[in-house]
Amino acid sequence: MTQQELGIYGEQLAQKHLLKEGYKIRTTNYRYVKYEIDIVAEKDDKIIVVEVKTRQTAEIGEPWMAVTRRKQRQIITCADHYIQSRDLPNEVRFDIISIVHNNFRTDLQHIVDAFST
Repeated sequence: MTQQELGIYGEQLAQKHLLKEGYKIRTTNYRYVKYEIDIVAEKDDKIIVVEVKTRQTAEIGEPWMAVTRRKQRQIITCADHYIQSRDLPNEVRFDIISIVHNNFRTDLQHIVDAFST
């Protein structure tokens, strides 16, 4: 599986997880300038911005650890544009879905309220 295929697989797995947990998927792969949000969902009248990180191994650290402060700022900037362009009054929450997937296992960890503005 290529890195791109792994990323697509991870995002699809994350969407299935969110739907199973009662989230409504509003959009995927939302782009603003050079930034992107993997998933924008909604639950309990909140907008949930989800960053998905998928790796084949956690040898160098769990996938969620790759969501640096710089990446968080990029996600927040993109989310601000999404919210403002739609004039949404909802509260916003930032989650991370961290996935390790290989021939031996698939582990998904949903980190709720992983970071804030």
